[in-house]
Amino acid sequence: MGALDEGRFHAVLANGVKLECPLQPQGIEGQPETLAIQDAVKVLLQGLGEDINREGIKKTPFRVAKALREGTKGYKQKVKDIVEGALFPEAGLDAAVGHAGGVGGLVVVRDLDLFSYCESCLLPFQFKCHVGYIPSGQRVVGLSKLSRVADVFAKRLQDPQRLANEVCSALHHWIKPTGVAVVLQCRHICFPSLESFLVDSNRQGWSKVLVRSGSGVFEDDRGDHWGDFLSLLKFRGINTDNTEDSIASWCPSQSCSSLKLSSINGQLNSGMVTAVDSIIRSLGEDPLREELVGTPIRFVKWLMNFQNTSLEMKLNGFVYGRGVDSLKANGELVVNHKPERLLIEVNLSFWSQCEHHLLPFYGVVHIGYFGFNPIPKALLQSIVHFYGFKLQVQERLTRQIAETVSSLVGGDVIIVIEAGHTCMISRGIEKFGSSTATIAVLGRFSADPGARAKFLQSLPNSSTAFAAS
Repeated sequence: MGALDEGRFHAVLANGVKLECPLQPQGIEGQPETLAIQDAVKVLLQGLGEDINREGIKKTPFRVAKALREGTKGYKQKVKDIVEGALFPEAGLDAAVGHAGGVGGLVVVRDLDLFSYCESCLLPFQFKCHVGYIPSGQRVVGLSKLSRVADVFAKRLQDPQRLANEVCSALHHWIKPTGVAVVLQCRHICFPSLESFLVDSNRQGWSKVLVRSGSGVFEDDRGDHWGDFLSLLKFRGINTDNTEDSIASWCPSQSCSSLKLSSINGQLNSGMVTAVDSIIRSLGEDPLREELVGTPIRFVKWLMNFQNTSLEMKLNGFVYGRGVDSLKANGELVVNHKPERLLIEVNLSFWSQCEHHLLPFYGVVHIGYFGFNPIPKALLQSIVHFYGFKLQVQERLTRQIAETVSSLVGGDVIIVIEAGHTCMISRGIEKFGSSTATIAVLGRFSADPGARAKFLQSLPNSSTAFAAS
């Protein structure tokens, strides 16, 4: 997740004046759009109460700018450049009865894993794209071009239905087939606000929507050609039944009405809102486009969940020490006579924001410790909340939770965090379904392999955080 090394060189102007400039043999560093996004990100970080010169965060503005520009490079790409030169002659039936396969018959490319940025909240969403077309004019297109054309429109600020329509329209225009069919299965993570998470710590999941678009013979969405196309998807276990969420509720941020946005705007840092507006403009979009007008406010509202001073950890007088057979909670002493044992709490949900890319990551925390009585789950969850709702890295989050729980139980603690990182799908890496696990061990767990093994063997085979993946 590190940024590029910051090499430097001296440029000599015509008058002999030397200017120290960033070394940029290639790439986007130093370009006006990149610099504008970097300046805007610095405003956002300062609005969160962060020190923009802190080690680990001082390169964040460039990393964010690079990720956003790579993730929206479709604005500078043309379908014509991709398709021209990729059309090949192929004899076969054309405008005749029957199917010959290839020309005259349906061609389908399934399961293209792609991502885009949601125009309503600027968070990335992922989708599977399925494309079918019926060639005409005795020519076919190189199959890889279907994916590349879809990616051109995915690499823009998007809405699922418009994305499907644009892919369909572009393919029909440049390939000139008998018809084009596009089906998108989109998933948007339902990131909660801090307030909603404190009310329901188990709130998680995905907003899902299935959209489709057709041209030519596929304009009749109940026609035989659609039946053939959908059958070829279902044949490989692809569920095309439209039982997902409605497109109107696709993005969680869309639940905010314009009235609510107006009231929110008065409470937010106007400089941060302006900074997001600048980012949208630098990506090649018009921030005054109807669908984007409320986006800066929605994004800032989400980001403010991770304000540096937004949450206090309250242990409510909880004291729990090893070597004693008593528990003190809220000032009350409870005597117990149970032997010390390995106690485990699994699947504590967390949400956080990667400080390297300002992109969310989420998952579950598993905690093991030796003690007499279990620590209340609500207390452990509050500790996880406290460290999660900050700009973070997973390694630090694991350590901080371990150290805090250790202070309560006397030292013997093991923590495992399993997380999914949206930066893994939106920084050019595009790794879908991957997860990251980190572990921290203190006290007895650091010296006793048997204790570690016993805890690790007790973890669930599948975590609730990834049940919807």
